[in-house]
Amino acid sequence: MGNIHDIARMAGVSAATVSRVLNNHPYVKEEKRRAVVEAAEQLRYVKNINAVHLSLGKTKIIGVILPFVSHPYFGVILGGIASAAEKSGYKLMITQSNYQVSQEIEALDMLKRKQVDGVIIVSRECPIDIVKDYSEYGQIVLCEALADPSLSSVFVDQYKAFQAALSFLKKKGHQKVGYTLLRTEGKSSLARKQAYEEQYGKAKRGWVFNQALTIDDGIRIAGEWAALSERPDAMVITNDFVAAGFLLECRRLGFSVPEDAALIGFDNHPIAGALGITTVELPLHLLGEIAFEQVISSDTSHKEVPFRLIERDSV
Repeated sequence: MGNIHDIARMAGVSAATVSRVLNNHPYVKEEKRRAVVEAAEQLRYVKNINAVHLSLGKTKIIGVILPFVSHPYFGVILGGIASAAEKSGYKLMITQSNYQVSQEIEALDMLKRKQVDGVIIVSRECPIDIVKDYSEYGQIVLCEALADPSLSSVFVDQYKAFQAALSFLKKKGHQKVGYTLLRTEGKSSLARKQAYEEQYGKAKRGWVFNQALTIDDGIRIAGEWAALSERPDAMVITNDFVAAGFLLECRRLGFSVPEDAALIGFDNHPIAGALGITTVELPLHLLGEIAFEQVISSDTSHKEVPFRLIERDSV
């Protein structure tokens, strides 16, 4: 596999001419261009992409940090990022952090080493001060509500979205309401706890269910709900997959939805439509697209995307 000097010798031109041809520069005679292309093909020349990146000061690669690649919530956001990246000719470098700070820092180090042009953090465990320290090396976008001049952000207001769900249940006459969380100390979870306590006061013991992420978690939580001596008659649930598991297990145990337990999920995943689950639609694909546009911009911005409640049969 030859280099540009080998191509120059075979084509009978200078190395500078070879460089201009390979980089599609104008003002090269057609016969010389053809000679260079033919020589490059014969020598099976492959452009050194690292050298190109160094010369341009750009990798055309964006780092994406997310806790779980396989979960649909994060997958839809990633899909929005990937769609926008493809349209702009960028590639993605994905890090699954499992909410481990060390994994997030390792991904941020790629920005410091100029291996990526910017980083999108879909959900963060790393302390914000550490993240801000990396902003001098390139654009960082957070998918959370944070108005910091050094970091861009795009978000759904989790507090307002949860309030909307709770207000809808209260309007329907539900006073005994429980809810689920993924992580009790997560930023979204704390916002949802605040919204709940402003509507209903401190939740009764056993009415807040933790580690809610998957259909299996919904099945488990339905069992825990059924075992309570005093059960909430309505549940606001982390996402539509947990809500689906909860609903199906309730039916298996002989309970009815919404008669025994009204349900509201989040995200408006197709599974919610299939099972008739009332949900708060979060435009996650759009959020991902906006995050990508922010990460390739030279300006810092903060954008909120809207949500809407979709009423179905589970309330």
